[in-house]
Amino acid sequence: MKILGKTLSRASLGVLLLAATLGTGTAMLYVTAVKPLDPGIVGIVWQPDNKTVGIKGDWQKLGARELLVQWTVVDDQAFVPGTGLPNVPVLPDWARIAKEPWAQDVIVGLAGYFSENRSRDNIEQLATVSERIAKLPTPLHVTGYYFPAEVDPSWTRAKELPALLAKLPRPLWISVYDGANIGPAATADWLKQWLPDDIGVFFQDGVGVYARTAPVARTYADALRERLGKDRVRIIVEAFRPNYGGGFRSATAAELKPQLAAYDGYPLYLFDGPHYVTPALVKALAK
Repeated sequence: MKILGKTLSRASLGVLLLAATLGTGTAMLYVTAVKPLDPGIVGIVWQPDNKTVGIKGDWQKLGARELLVQWTVVDDQAFVPGTGLPNVPVLPDWARIAKEPWAQDVIVGLAGYFSENRSRDNIEQLATVSERIAKLPTPLHVTGYYFPAEVDPSWTRAKELPALLAKLPRPLWISVYDGANIGPAATADWLKQWLPDDIGVFFQDGVGVYARTAPVARTYADALRERLGKDRVRIIVEAFRPNYGGGFRSATAAELKPQLAAYDGYPLYLFDGPHYVTPALVKALAK
């Protein structure tokens, strides 16, 4: 998921807001339940950039204990030492991060590009660099790896991924979204056709960009779970909303609570912790 820096016009945002409003009646069916969500928020996503190399937060108060790092190399610059590529100006303190309560387990993102098109055009190179990254020592308690070239049914070359990713260690994860809006069953069937059984999926819910409502996103997750199996499907919860005039803001607790409640029964990862899940939002969600 690469939403930082995108802009929406006021007219486009107005259409999206109208769609979201029309879906409110359905979404209200998913107001926060009395009982805690199961398993609920288990992790946060971090999209490393120069502004967030000093990542800090109190996301453990929401139940997060696993950190999904979107990438450790992006745009040919490394956030970890030893890759053979230029490092970013300041490296994250991975030893300190490993001790954080919200990073007791870490899924290590590998090599990507911020531009989706560039990632897809250079998929072979990214797979080769990713293989090298995965062999580097780390102080983190690594529970898996994430290949950050996001897939959707419009990408015809996605079916080449099994061969390219064969040398990467397992557990291995990718993320998927339905940019073409072909529907839950069709998206799940498309993945089932080519995705190896030992690769799991993070489904991007699309709620933060008003692509769909949370109840609709739930139907995608259910279809993926039916085709791929319960343990191979997790949900990335977009904890942001568009700003008028461009850019994004943190979702409010009132926006996020019904979104979370719609996904009861799934492991949830908030996107993304440092940029959008602020201490104020954590406090409001924890009430």
